[in-house]
Amino acid sequence: MREIEIFLVAAEELHFSRTAERLGISPARVSQTIKKQERRIGAPLFDRTTRVVRLSPLGEQLYQALKSGHRQIEQGIAAAQAAADGTAGTLTLGTTGPYSLRIKNVLDLFLARHPDARLQHREIQPASPLDLIKSGELDVAYLWLPIREPELTVGPVSHTSEVMLMVSADHPYAGRDSICLEDLGDCVVVEGQSIPLHMEEVFNPRHTPSGRPVRRGPRVTTWQEALSVVSSGQATAGVTAEAVDFYPWPSLAFVPIRDAPRSRWAFVWRTSDETPLVRAFVRAAADALRPVK
Repeated sequence: MREIEIFLVAAEELHFSRTAERLGISPARVSQTIKKQERRIGAPLFDRTTRVVRLSPLGEQLYQALKSGHRQIEQGIAAAQAAADGTAGTLTLGTTGPYSLRIKNVLDLFLARHPDARLQHREIQPASPLDLIKSGELDVAYLWLPIREPELTVGPVSHTSEVMLMVSADHPYAGRDSICLEDLGDCVVVEGQSIPLHMEEVFNPRHTPSGRPVRRGPRVTTWQEALSVVSSGQATAGVTAEAVDFYPWPSLAFVPIRDAPRSRWAFVWRTSDETPLVRAFVRAAADALRPVK
């Protein structure tokens, strides 16, 4: 296998010193290996002069014959290693709305590192954000904090986002540059389905800073229902700033809440089900989100 690898790299580089550097061996070993192969085959594989190295017709034939087989062998070994260390198989990831696009760099790195792993995507409904991860239907969820369930492990904060109020285009706040949390006392906000209070408070608090109650409107079970309820003017809803770009409906407006804390987002998984595949994903997330120095 090593001799085949030396020949294939030499055929790509057409330069023995670069081949040696790429493989971490000496130029002399490259030259000796090629000569050994030529003696075994009985004809030159390279046309060499003092200035240039080219594949001979026989060398080109051998290169074409070996490269696909070598790739298959490498893939077979990698697949066996992935099966042995538990990083082969399907990882089910849950995200809300457009947030899978927010973490594309994480997904790309995970799949590049673990080609035998497969990602299956499920949509998390903001009205019931923990249902799928707690029921075991997800391996990992990407959610906003805080999450205080003892059976769940929360990774480091990956990013933060501004909180805005989504209103209908004809709502009194639609033309404002911004509002404050106290202004929510004059609003009706959507009612969630099974959302923990500490998570609900991030976007739709129950009371204003002065203690005024924030009225609840129609109960929604899906993000699409929330969009429709707000668009029709029945209620408002706190959202992240990403919604502005992904839902530019003419019937909706987005108003910054200037004194609202930024929402914080992280990966979450069940502590008791931290499989090798989950750990591999979490490592990829940590590396992909690490600031570049």
